[in-house]
Amino acid sequence: MSTKIFINLPTKDLTKATAFYEALGCIKNPNFSNETASWLALDETIHIMILTEPFFKSFIPHKEISDSKKTCEVLNAISRNSKEEVDSFLEKALSAGANEFRPAYDLEFMYGRDFEDLDGHIWEIFWMDPNYKG
Repeated sequence: MSTKIFINLPTKDLTKATAFYEALGCIKNPNFSNETASWLALDETIHIMILTEPFFKSFIPHKEISDSKKTCEVLNAISRNSKEEVDSFLEKALSAGANEFRPAYDLEFMYGRDFEDLDGHIWEIFWMDPNYKG
């Protein structure tokens, strides 16, 4: 079995957050989704767990949930195979209600666009030239 990455994110509105990630192309796993959580697969190795704030809090009993509209603890970055795929993914996010976090950047060997999801979590979508030698 290959290693999988699960990104756990708290949400104020599970229904809206689930619909947002489904609009990006994520597939919901109904066997591990209920009124407190949605398991959404971006691909075979990357999975996004959207958890209601009370359920998320149960995993971090001695810490507070960050207000992701005001603070940032993690920057989630997902690679794409081309600049066009970066732009397409960002357009899906914007159409689903995301906000563009900062302007696109193009460093020739790397191109990226960033957005905030409905809860303010930041996602960097990027392409890197696989032949770049630095």
